[in-house]
Amino acid sequence: MPHEEMTESGSESAAELIAAPLLPAAPVVRKRPKPGERRVQILQALGAMLEQPGAERVTTAALAARLDVSEAALYRHFASKAQMFEGLIDFIEQSIFTLVNQITERDAPGREQAARIVSLLVQFAEKNPGMTRVMVGDALVYENERLQQRMNQFFDKIEASLRQALRGAASAEGSATPSVDAQVRASALTSFAVGRLQRFARSGFRRLPSEHLEATVALMV
Repeated sequence: MPHEEMTESGSESAAELIAAPLLPAAPVVRKRPKPGERRVQILQALGAMLEQPGAERVTTAALAARLDVSEAALYRHFASKAQMFEGLIDFIEQSIFTLVNQITERDAPGREQAARIVSLLVQFAEKNPGMTRVMVGDALVYENERLQQRMNQFFDKIEASLRQALRGAASAEGSATPSVDAQVRASALTSFAVGRLQRFARSGFRRLPSEHLEATVALMV
């Protein structure tokens, strides 16, 4: 799904950037999917299964049953279940960092950029609950270790983007140690966002991560 373009004023919210869930519910499976369509259906079904509160580990047998295909049919499109999760992580990375780049390329104050990056991350998670379980690692506990390493790297990149935005703000404010100040704030904001996502996933998606978000982030930036 194409993302919305940002307005020239740069005043749009993260909710406006992500106007609808980015991973729609799996459609009814066709008997003869078009080339590449089955692969998308598999990822959609996996994401939908992860959205079930309290869901246990997703097995390939359960995934195949949901799609009404054999497990062998799944492996014609993905070499392993780890590769299926990598497909979900690719989706998360591409969706988030495309918009993060749009935010950081705008000529807006660094603190505003940082606030919008955090809001973007939280809004994405709220609209894609299954992806939230991947982001915080709950869905990766019994999977290949490299998957968790990729999500760790994802949040490292988020923190780096926040640090870059905040370093300029600290310099403009006359800080004697802008790099240090930016690092402290970026680390705190990243930890806050991760904590909100973990609470959302572990509450069965009842505690929304956007709760009092604007006021809380304003205190931190």
